[in-house]
Amino acid sequence: MAALRLWRCGCRALLSRPAAAPRARRGLAAGPEMHFGFQTVTEEERREKIYQVFENVAKKYDVMNDSMTLGIHRVWKDILVHKMNPCPGTLLLDVAGGTGDIAFRFINYVRSVRQRQLQRKLKHHQNLSWQEIFESYQNDKFNNSLGDSQVVVCDINREMLKVGKQKAQHLGYSEGLSWVLGNAEELPFDDDKFDVYTIAFGIRNVTRIDLALQEAYRVLKPGGRFLCLEFSHVSNPLLSRLYDLYSFQVIPVLGEVIAGDWRSYQYLVESIRQFPPQEELKAMIEDAGFFKVDYENLNFGIVAIHSGFKL
Repeated sequence: MAALRLWRCGCRALLSRPAAAPRARRGLAAGPEMHFGFQTVTEEERREKIYQVFENVAKKYDVMNDSMTLGIHRVWKDILVHKMNPCPGTLLLDVAGGTGDIAFRFINYVRSVRQRQLQRKLKHHQNLSWQEIFESYQNDKFNNSLGDSQVVVCDINREMLKVGKQKAQHLGYSEGLSWVLGNAEELPFDDDKFDVYTIAFGIRNVTRIDLALQEAYRVLKPGGRFLCLEFSHVSNPLLSRLYDLYSFQVIPVLGEVIAGDWRSYQYLVESIRQFPPQEELKAMIEDAGFFKVDYENLNFGIVAIHSGFKL
């Protein structure tokens, strides 16, 4: 009888227990729907998929950039740095800069400016002895070749940073260069810290562009400059059709042949088509608080450089 009473109590307890809430399926968390290329996904899915894309392509990223753009991406990046026109002492934050292309160009540019400054200084030392001139030149050259300039490369992807560090070591870059793992939407830096913020071919892959722009504004000093180099929208109809043909028929094939990854480069092509056009991105940058926002189209709008200032 005692056993029977225990069995009945147990049944009543089970019947009166509220049903547990169903567990959310992985990747289907509540949240706004977003685009991953031409797919519609949740915000969390997009983050995971984009992270996986760059983890997959990191080792072949630079080779694929040369192949996809026929090397023209190098010219675009040179134009970006010349537009920045950094002087010795500039503190740069390069976001989504994993493999270091912008950082290395920044260092080269500042070194060149510094070298010209040293040469001008020597001209004013005509009355010094040869030994004094030599010692002054050597001290300036080797102790302060960047004039206290610094570039911080920040990227969310460990593999991209790993490739960038290896590349820096191979090319001999170390002075004035640091690498930080961080999210563009929540940067691990203090307010009002940097003179210049750059993001080259990265903002298109940020899940929340509005948050990334707000963070860019936050970490820049008053008077600091925001510069964004990104694929954009071609205005010429004929060129646009040819560009689409090349993008969708050639680039994914190159991705498969060179990197063994068709899908990642199919996504990259699709993401360009989903990215806001020049005027819309300009408005977003202004909404983040930047002033004197403008943009320059390169190669008929295949890419554009957007610029703004924190005043």
